[in-house]
Amino acid sequence: MTSTAKLYGLVLSGGKSTRMGTDKGLIEYHGVPQREHLYHLLGKVCEQTFISLRREQEAKTPFGFATIADEDKFRGPFNGILSAHSRNEEAAWLVLACDLPLMDLPALEQLVEERNPEKFATAFANEEDPLPEPLCAIWEPHALQKAIAYLEAGNGTCPRKFLINNDTKLVFPKNKNVILNANSEEEYREAIVKLAN
Repeated sequence: MTSTAKLYGLVLSGGKSTRMGTDKGLIEYHGVPQREHLYHLLGKVCEQTFISLRREQEAKTPFGFATIADEDKFRGPFNGILSAHSRNEEAAWLVLACDLPLMDLPALEQLVEERNPEKFATAFANEEDPLPEPLCAIWEPHALQKAIAYLEAGNGTCPRKFLINNDTKLVFPKNKNVILNANSEEEYREAIVKLAN
């Protein structure tokens, strides 16, 4: 690869949020639904930004937000990521799950600054347990192309396992709270406490 693929942003918000019991993308931590908050953050570091969602969610998305509906070719988070890839196969995608209430602009700027386009992905990781966070990562186009073949070969649907088994650059965020996932009511309450401090 001789040039860096342009960078697009993707907020993954098409999950069913069963553990939380309410749509995680619509929870307000910063005065607006979380998926909109992350969309605006990504817009500061990416050329274009999109919200990934299920088709039935599209009608409830406010005017002015670019969306990509899941194509339902794959299971799990790969569904949204690869639906975006099929929209633009030449772009790299900075993917954020909608359940990252403490994500901020300095963290995204750090991730973009440390991006290595020669790798499959540049992903945040926790220094104490250095595994890639696939839903807080920049996925390069060649990685997503290989992911399709990986899934079609029946190798499982876990994006983390895919990144562990491929050439991924790990980035340790200066503020490790930014990769806190809020998937349950307990984690929601933990996030609210951290935001207040």
